[in-house]
Amino acid sequence: MVEREKFDHIEERLRAIEGGRDYAFADMAELCLVPDIVMPPKFKVPDFDKYKGTTCPKNHLKMYCRKMRAYAKDEKLLMHLFQESLIGETVTWYTNLEPSRVHSWKDLMVAFIRQYHYNSDIALDRTHL
Repeated sequence: MVEREKFDHIEERLRAIEGGRDYAFADMAELCLVPDIVMPPKFKVPDFDKYKGTTCPKNHLKMYCRKMRAYAKDEKLLMHLFQESLIGETVTWYTNLEPSRVHSWKDLMVAFIRQYHYNSDIALDRTHL
């Protein structure tokens, strides 16, 4: 009987921590920035240079677009795969984007540059070195 009480107590504490509700992961569509993405047949994700948030965001976008040039007209694919070019805190930034504010590839690029523009300001060129 004591073991059952301990188990019930642990369950109660977990419910309190979790807020007593189901996980937000119940609806997969709500988790995706682009929920209705259709991957092309036999599509292979390119190997992207990973952006860590410490270099020029415009250069990263240029390199990403060059790798994805064959799919330049597929905005949903560009938006969805952009996460594959991110690492560390930049992935957190991407996953926390509000889908209601990002409707196009241009919206995503603007948000990305706005978030990491400070790296453009501090990037040194030859004349500064």
